Amino acid sequence: MKRKVLVTAGAGGIGRAIAGAFLGAGDEVFVCDVSEAALEGARGEGLIGCVCDVGDRQQVEAMVALAVAALGGMDVLVNNAGVAGPTAPVHEMAPDDWDAVVRVNLTGTFLVTRLCVPYLIASGNGVIINMSSAAGRFGYPNRSPYAATKWGLIGFTKTLAMELGAHNVRANAILPGAVDGERLQRVLHGRAKAAGQNFAEAKEAAMAKQSVKRFVDPGEVAALAVFLASDGARSISGQALAVDGDLQSN
Repeated sequence: MKRKVLVTAGAGGIGRAIAGAFLGAGDEVFVCDVSEAALEGARGEGLIGCVCDVGDRQQVEAMVALAVAALGGMDVLVNNAGVAGPTAPVHEMAPDDWDAVVRVNLTGTFLVTRLCVPYLIASGNGVIINMSSAAGRFGYPNRSPYAATKWGLIGFTKTLAMELGAHNVRANAILPGAVDGERLQRVLHGRAKAAGQNFAEAKEAAMAKQSVKRFVDPGEVAALAVFLASDGARSISGQALAVDGDLQSN
């Protein structure tokens, strides 16, 4: 039976891999993204979707209504949208920069989820997957708003699991480590600058903290998302599942 899936920030990066994996499993997938150009590419692969900034309440309301109409309901919500935010110590962090990260990563996830919950309950077998991060279980020097929001998503996920379990809706969080791609390159460059290192040194330092000496492939995160939405995971809820090569710290 085809599942009806919404993936936020689903036209690029990890979100694109997740959307593609559900599509490959035979599901109907709607994606939203802030990039129209990325959406055009996603549409070329059979995905449907619209532009949406999840931190904007009116845009979220319009997007969820469009997604539900296009899919004919909703069985799976993947809250993947998020921003990395600036790299700076707390005492140098601009309040506006803090607010911008919270608006997307935490408030945006709340805005989307609150509107989707009634449809997930109606599906009779609803699934919520929130994209946290390895930063959701470690401190993250010079990335305070990012780490704080990713920790916040864990609490949000566990609360959703408790509230919605009686309605047969499951909620879990995925905590990717260093996922290979353009975003990781930007993060490592920022980390190198903050630490007074070159890029190669920052990359070596990142790899030294994990047991499996390679960066995570986006497809591995996508495979876990598809599994968590399957009947094979019907007793898994309220969990924070790491995909990070046994990362020991940030």
